Amino acid sequence: MTDSFPRRQARTRRFTLGAPRGVHVSPDGERVVFLRSRAGTDPVTCLWTLDVATGEERLVADPHELDGGGAHADLPPEEKARRERSREQAGGIVGYATDRPVTMAAFALSGQLYVTEFAAGLTPRLVDTPGGVIDPRPDPSGRRVAFVSGGALHVHELASRTTTTLAEPDRPHVTWGLADFIAAEEMSRMRGYWWAPDGSALLVARVDESPVSRWHIADPANPDRTPTVVAYPAAGTPNARVSAHIVRQDGTRVAVDRDGEYLASAGWGEDGPWIVVQPRDQRSALLLRVDPATGATTPLHERTDPVWVDLVGGVPAWTGSGALVTVVDEGGARRLVVGDEPVTPTTLQVRDVLDVADGTVLFRAGAEPTSIGLWTHGPDGLTELTPGPGLHTGRLVGGTLVVVRQDLDSDGTTTTVRRGGITRTISSFAESPDLLPRITLLTAGARRLPAAVLLPSWHEPGTPLPVLLDPYGGPHAQRVVAARNAHLTSQWFAEQGFAVVVVDGRGTPGRGPEVERAVHLDLAAPVLEDQVDGLHAVAEQVPDLDLSRVGIRGWSFGGYLAALAVLRRPDVFHAAVAGAPVTDWALYDTHYTERYLGHPDEQPDAYARSSLLDDAAALSRPLLLVHGLADDNVVAAHTLRLSSALLAAGRPHSVLPLSGVTHMTPQEVVAENLLLLQVEFLREALSAPAAGSGRLVRSADSGG
Repeated sequence: MTDSFPRRQARTRRFTLGAPRGVHVSPDGERVVFLRSRAGTDPVTCLWTLDVATGEERLVADPHELDGGGAHADLPPEEKARRERSREQAGGIVGYATDRPVTMAAFALSGQLYVTEFAAGLTPRLVDTPGGVIDPRPDPSGRRVAFVSGGALHVHELASRTTTTLAEPDRPHVTWGLADFIAAEEMSRMRGYWWAPDGSALLVARVDESPVSRWHIADPANPDRTPTVVAYPAAGTPNARVSAHIVRQDGTRVAVDRDGEYLASAGWGEDGPWIVVQPRDQRSALLLRVDPATGATTPLHERTDPVWVDLVGGVPAWTGSGALVTVVDEGGARRLVVGDEPVTPTTLQVRDVLDVADGTVLFRAGAEPTSIGLWTHGPDGLTELTPGPGLHTGRLVGGTLVVVRQDLDSDGTTTTVRRGGITRTISSFAESPDLLPRITLLTAGARRLPAAVLLPSWHEPGTPLPVLLDPYGGPHAQRVVAARNAHLTSQWFAEQGFAVVVVDGRGTPGRGPEVERAVHLDLAAPVLEDQVDGLHAVAEQVPDLDLSRVGIRGWSFGGYLAALAVLRRPDVFHAAVAGAPVTDWALYDTHYTERYLGHPDEQPDAYARSSLLDDAAALSRPLLLVHGLADDNVVAAHTLRLSSALLAAGRPHSVLPLSGVTHMTPQEVVAENLLLLQVEFLREALSAPAAGSGRLVRSADSGG
């Protein structure tokens, strides 16, 4: 079974290893820098460059040669946390930063600092610094490299080879230059400091976690180990105190004058530093210009909404002429704004901004939710760069356009580089899954819900199939997309004998702010109603769906939705697998939960109607709960509390604890057997006949 699809999917990190990612483009457009492992099963990521003119790809830094592997190296705890927040499953060089002309880069490997220049033939240099290096970043000139170690911000002078500590913790639970848990997990802000354009100072976040509640995540399989202590800001409890400071090269610093619960984003442009702050209720996002000499702030722009304001990647930004680039929600759409003018129509949903070069803005947007294209707005108006279905992202710098594409016609991603009349394709070493999803995309029901249907390749029309819903179904994520690899697991389940249905309901992105805000104060009823309506509408369009045998599976919010389905609609759903489910929203974090449900002291009814615990006595269908015991995002207490409530109500159910597993499940045997166990559970619960391969793998490493 070592070549089974589940094992290969785990080994290849969902067939992403070996694909280029993390692209930077030099300002002159002549060099592209990127990350890529050397094979589709190699988890050690290397640093590469592409010469656009010649098409030469050159390996710049290989962790195998620098530290003997890098994939299993010891990492500082803060770096492990960063990777968990970013869902990073590879090893080696998983991030890097460059100087402004992109002539050199800095990266951390096994907690050590390396610097490399992109001139041919130069070997990356190990820099003698304190250990535990995190997030190294050169200054714009490339003369210095800042990094975090031991919660302190340091700067290393490359010429003199001296390291200076610019800011260090003055009390326990304080760090300088790192993103706090909420920023990294919920705001997509993975960094905590920003260089001035001239390298004379930095804008730095100081994080004080002393007010945050301490949770203890134990390893029950190894009772001799001390539990991991996590500062977890659950809904209604104190957040970390995050402040911003201007820190100069001589170590002097001034505090930035700001209000607001959250430091949402920050940066340092040609006109000085700026920050975006949000109050705890998230009904505004205020852009402030910072005086680097005094720390005084001046309001520049504010977005407000009576429900909540979404943080959009890449904004604010400025054109070369100084026009502010941001977004506005109006007319049922998220629109791009340049200066004071919305420049996209209400038929286009803007997702984020990728680059602003002089007067041209590169952004992602889509006219319908299953596809996201690349667009520009510039002197010639609005231009679509990637017509046709698919998911796209990219870069536009110095006249060079990088396009990363996923679609239904090819495996994985394709990365092309366009400059003038030259088009290059960056090689991908990713493995092919050798599984062809048979995807039908459609819209379902009166609300025109995006849906996907996947049938077994061997299915003969006229033969009823048990149905498996495979949703995420919640905010921030889409499952119904025009990209082949997004449906691989669903197709594998289909090959085991199911008709798989995926529905994106209210709360999911891509159809406008009003659709996303339909879950305000209720994360249960709208999303469950859309799964039921979507299922029935799909069954009217697609024959052979046996609605007397319907299962549902999901992970994270999808796990919550799966458990919710069998608890509240056993007339529709006959079995569920709930992986890492949120069961009590009072146990989830502040920024996410309070955005949708409000503060628990102010909206207790919203938490009650969205919780699963009070529904325990209603369980009448088979339910399998799966949870990683090392999960520090959706902690195992969610599953354990629901299991306890089910036991108290006398309701039989199954619990599968995963020792040593976090919110991700990258371990090969665990990931493989987890899929196979789900198949066996669903087959038995739905009286579904065996089809294709599904034998449980036995391994000394799996414990079963």
